[in-house]
Amino acid sequence: MAVERAGYTVTMFVVDVSKSMGATRTVELPPGPNGEQRFAEMTHLQYALQYVKFKIQDMIYNGRKTDQCGVITFGTEETDNQINTQHGGYESVTEYIPIGTPSAATLRKLDELEPSEVFGDPIDAMIVAVEAQNKHLGNKKTWTRKVFLVTDGEGPIELEDWEATAKKLNELNIALTVVGVDFDDEESGYAQVNKPEFKRVNENFLRTQFCEAVNDSVIGNLDEALQNVSQPDVKTPRSTLMQNVLRIGDVDTRTDEAMEILIKTCKCTSINRPKSFKKFAIRPKTTREEELEQQSMDVDDEKEVTITYAQLKARTEYYVDKSDKKDEEEEEKVKTEEDEETRLEDMEKVEKEELIRGFKYGTSYVPCPEGQFPKLPTKKGIDLIGFIPEKKFRREYSMGEVQYIWGNPDNPTAQCAISSIVQAMYEKGVLAVGRWVTGDGRDPKMGVMSPALFEKVHCLLWVPMPFADDLRKYTFPSLNELRNKKGEIVTEHPYLPTETQLEAMDDFVDAMDLMEAGRDENDNRVEWLDTRDSYNPSFHRLKQAMFHCAVVADLDTNPLPPPHPDLLRYFEPPRKIVKKARGTIDNCIKTFNIKHGNIKLSFGSFIPLFTFALIVPKVVKATRKDGHNHANDDDDEMLLLDRQPSTSKQSHSASQAKIVQKPAGNDSETEDDDDDGEMLIDKAEPVKRPNPLPTPARSLPSLSQTDQDGDESMDVDPQRDPDRLIGRTDPLGDFRSNLERGDVVTKVVEDMSAVIQEVVLAPFASRRSKEMMDCLTELREVCLKEDEIDAWNTFLPEFKRKCIESSPGNKEFWSRVQKVGRSLSLISDKEAKKNGGTSTVSESQALEFLD
Repeated sequence: MAVERAGYTVTMFVVDVSKSMGATRTVELPPGPNGEQRFAEMTHLQYALQYVKFKIQDMIYNGRKTDQCGVITFGTEETDNQINTQHGGYESVTEYIPIGTPSAATLRKLDELEPSEVFGDPIDAMIVAVEAQNKHLGNKKTWTRKVFLVTDGEGPIELEDWEATAKKLNELNIALTVVGVDFDDEESGYAQVNKPEFKRVNENFLRTQFCEAVNDSVIGNLDEALQNVSQPDVKTPRSTLMQNVLRIGDVDTRTDEAMEILIKTCKCTSINRPKSFKKFAIRPKTTREEELEQQSMDVDDEKEVTITYAQLKARTEYYVDKSDKKDEEEEEKVKTEEDEETRLEDMEKVEKEELIRGFKYGTSYVPCPEGQFPKLPTKKGIDLIGFIPEKKFRREYSMGEVQYIWGNPDNPTAQCAISSIVQAMYEKGVLAVGRWVTGDGRDPKMGVMSPALFEKVHCLLWVPMPFADDLRKYTFPSLNELRNKKGEIVTEHPYLPTETQLEAMDDFVDAMDLMEAGRDENDNRVEWLDTRDSYNPSFHRLKQAMFHCAVVADLDTNPLPPPHPDLLRYFEPPRKIVKKARGTIDNCIKTFNIKHGNIKLSFGSFIPLFTFALIVPKVVKATRKDGHNHANDDDDEMLLLDRQPSTSKQSHSASQAKIVQKPAGNDSETEDDDDDGEMLIDKAEPVKRPNPLPTPARSLPSLSQTDQDGDESMDVDPQRDPDRLIGRTDPLGDFRSNLERGDVVTKVVEDMSAVIQEVVLAPFASRRSKEMMDCLTELREVCLKEDEIDAWNTFLPEFKRKCIESSPGNKEFWSRVQKVGRSLSLISDKEAKKNGGTSTVSESQALEFLD
């Protein structure tokens, strides 16, 4: 299958609306509810427009703005095209829909087409289509150009200079597709009965002369074209090459031992998902709309009532459960409707701005006031970490989309380097482990790189792997080794298979072999299941249903046709294989003594399965006594935000994580005072470690504080960013302690300004207002005395703007600053002069700043 560029295509549909397209035809419909045959009458034009609308609907379905189309009609009673306006001629040709991105309005406008009473020339219409297409694209040579001609071939064709038209199509690399109504088809053996002679001549001209002269052209029957439209279609788009770099070694500290290779990356595989549906509901009318509708109905009694539908959008509300915690037995009982109403009364609604984003770590909720934890200082590129033997790589570790890694096409040295690495990995039978960072400061991904030796180029295939924290290891007892209570190995037991049973199972598995169950065109045995011809019904059947509903006005008279045979190809296993395996199934039933209600042997739709059921008892979690906050037993995901309120009742106190600080020592008490037994862990001296839970309040020692032994304590402030000297836990203490050093004043002032702004604009900032006012006061004094006046005068206006204008902001805190008055305003030139500094702010400007 040729790889083509996704999108960037202009398709012109040339539709015949001549008088002959008004002839009616009988179309067979899917069987009715009782299996009866059904038929429908429609014109040739209505039947042909189904194909055009299917093609346009495919563009709308893909949703690419670079998929554009236009519609040219010929055989119209009027003439409206660019060539006729400028030079004359080209009669009965109309530019019906200008070139643009198609939408639902495009399909509605096609439904308005009706057959005319005149005839038009398809060659003239194609010339108009090519001219409109060429004028729209201009010099865009990389775009794909397509023309679809839909006609019944019963109109006159001007054969003069048709070779010039074909030559022009070849010059512009236009792909031509001619879809004929009731054209003969050699593959299906269809031939129209009593075909008119002039139609036979026109069809022969289009097939043997015009299409033969166009390089990229195809001609076919409309019935077959409609059948092919419903066929599952898998397109292979061409992925865009992205510039990147492959690093081997540490290029920052060991430049002599490291190297960088310029590479290009692109997608090898891509995840595809079914289209999502939008929900609509009847929109209630306003009072004004009801009055206008009533007035119009009074004037015209036969006027129908209009119903307007509106799209439903999700809205999230946040609640805090204020009810008392109940016993576990009561929580497990089924709640009635009255209990649900009572539960909603106990919920207190809160705004999103009042919440703190949190993450689940083990069984705890870890709050993150800043919304995200500090990120790693990563650098864009792929770092080669090491190599592992290919035979030791576990297949289930490859999780995600596959990427190509090529040597830069414009750099022969890089291509040779990648080729050397690929050949060496292939000969040694190893895989490379790589660390991929898509951009500076972004989260890294770990993956494995496999060598790929194609005919003309060598490259690497990269696929992501899980981190160690993402792996879950579960242990199960052995299936072939059984021990009794004494630890002795048991050789005979109903749970252990015998040799006869193993042989019966081997025969059963061998009977399911599908590697030679199929037949090719030459009647040779081949693999039955070809993944290239296996399609996902959730994509293609859903797509077929959506397309059918878009092009058919009445689903009752024209229901959805059955799925395409290619979609049902692998729904049933080969009958010969089923018949061949029947004896092995009976042998297994006899050997294993299978009875009704016991283990079941079954053939699935694709592969027969022999299933053992392992019953694992549910583990009951023990209740902890330390007041720890338990998270829900679900996947690792972000919690406390963008989640619906839980239906289980928990006390307000239980939803808060407790932080208990006790003096360290051999005589410290344990958390469980009820335990009389001595534990070995009580004899060990507790390890001094920082509190892992960040909190917006000051609860941890600062850098200047010391422990009982007089040693300076370690940096335990989780609220201090790695590149800052001041944290958010005790900013004033950090500010003073760092000023004593005397050589980092500028950095301390900069960090203090940033911390004050972050704390004031964070949720729940009101409880730290007094502390932040003290920080502002001391910061201004230091800026005035240490000649950091410009830093203060730059920080304060920006701080004011964010407090008042940003969302959520903090207008209440700025009002407190205004109440303090002049002592927290800008530093004027008079104040600066008294302290030996300079300022560009006058005294009047400083007084007006807080107004």
